Amino acid sequence: MTSIARHDPRSWLRSPWTLALLVIGFLFMEGLLSQVLAHGVAEGDKGYIQETSGFLFWPFVYLGAKHMVTGYDHLLFLFGVIFFLYRMKDISIYVTLFAIGHSSTLLLGVLTNISVSSYVVDAIIGLSVVYKALDNMGAFQRWFGFQPSTKGATLIFGLFHGFGLATKLQDFQLSPDGLFLNLVAFNIGVEIGQLLALGGILILMGFWRRSNSFWEHAYLTNVVLMTLGFLLTGYQLVGFFVM
Repeated sequence: MTSIARHDPRSWLRSPWTLALLVIGFLFMEGLLSQVLAHGVAEGDKGYIQETSGFLFWPFVYLGAKHMVTGYDHLLFLFGVIFFLYRMKDISIYVTLFAIGHSSTLLLGVLTNISVSSYVVDAIIGLSVVYKALDNMGAFQRWFGFQPSTKGATLIFGLFHGFGLATKLQDFQLSPDGLFLNLVAFNIGVEIGQLLALGGILILMGFWRRSNSFWEHAYLTNVVLMTLGFLLTGYQLVGFFVM
């Protein structure tokens, strides 16, 4: 996995791409402060989930896609994962690993009713963003003298991302009638939303990579990404100890 060298932090003033990520960061913080979190479900959607019974394919596909497209933590992590991936073959491998992990624990968590604090799970998800940013900056190679498996990390953190959503769905008292098929439909929607969001990210990344500023500002961009991960982690830990 490629990593980046340090650059003058003041150079961010000349980078519209890093400024764009900072704007996203402010929107991210606004979402945190209003408790519209990555794994949150709107009240209308929550009521619909609780009141439905039987197999409803398209509604649950829609809910899954909506969750992913508005999932800050998923998108931040995926942004970090594909930051240095250029070939579609490599992107497909990492996205598939993430999807396998995400899908497995989403189904397993709900069907087996495994109960873990959502604050703890979401804090770990925040740390996954921190980890990927540090990985992109080559921190582990400098600190420990070796490079952890990026594929293994993507799969493992995918498990936590899926389990994070499962902990939320468990609070909705889903009807057992058609539960498995509805979860499959929901997960299909999650993967569709992931592909849509990833497509938009890749388009923007493609423009940025063709500019001269990519390598100049890549390090600081990952510092911003790491900071957002720490903010998400801190918010969840405060919720765990205070709420």
